[in-house]
Amino acid sequence: MCNKLFSGRRGYFLGFIASFGLVGLALFLQQQYHLEPCPLCISQRIAFMALGLLFLIAALHNPGNIGRKVYGLVHVAAAVTGIGIAARHIWIQANPEKVMAECGAGFDYIMETFPLKKALDLIFKGTGECSAMDWTMFGLTIPQLSLIAFAVLGLFAIVLAFSKKA
Repeated sequence: MCNKLFSGRRGYFLGFIASFGLVGLALFLQQQYHLEPCPLCISQRIAFMALGLLFLIAALHNPGNIGRKVYGLVHVAAAVTGIGIAARHIWIQANPEKVMAECGAGFDYIMETFPLKKALDLIFKGTGECSAMDWTMFGLTIPQLSLIAFAVLGLFAIVLAFSKKA
């Protein structure tokens, strides 16, 4: 039973649902607690959506043995990208004195004002607003929870890559 749920199309669909469910949770928290996402928060959401779309593509494709390994590699690369973004955000929250003391520009302003290369540079650098810790669960901040979720999804992708087709 567990093998059928965590392999093949069902497993990939589960990864898709989990990824987009986390984005939905982020949007719910944003609305419920009136949180304004910083550029790195938005980048993490984009990484979850990219990972979710990759899971959906794999589910629709329903790859064979070699394809599962290729998708596993791509899924893990996407999860590691998300881990990197979340880790940077965690570092900024732990070292607010090393980033801008005041709130920097928001995601929309950065994307509309600067060329793409400069905008991405600013987004991943983080701003003063990225150091805010507005909400926690079990003593963990949203970026810390995101890092854990990316790691779990990456491990899940590895399980899918080496599971037998259901």
